[in-house]
Amino acid sequence: MAMSVLIVDDHTPFRTFAHSLLEAEGIEVAGEAADGEAALEAADTLHPDVVLLDINLPTVDGFEVARRLAGSGGPKVVLTSSRPASDYGAMLDEAPVVGFLPKQELSGPALLRLVS
Repeated sequence: MAMSVLIVDDHTPFRTFAHSLLEAEGIEVAGEAADGEAALEAADTLHPDVVLLDINLPTVDGFEVARRLAGSGGPKVVLTSSRPASDYGAMLDEAPVVGFLPKQELSGPALLRLVS
């Protein structure tokens, strides 16, 4: 499945790592954003198929970004964090996303499983 991904994370090293990893595994990276507001702008401009979205972001957190993207009929959203899913509890269960992928488990196949 060919798809484009917008990577959203406030840590440049993670964005760089994710970008390189996903492209090496045949996934097109449409762009990157460092905070919630930039993520919303980039999603509106780039029209990615998927947004890989860090939960803990400056300006607007990942849960709010996911809600706004869902309300616009936007891309599929996969939340990510260095913290385990259990730290987010019901907030994660209620988020309008296709799944959660811990940062340490990021791979092209893992992302594809969540969005397919």
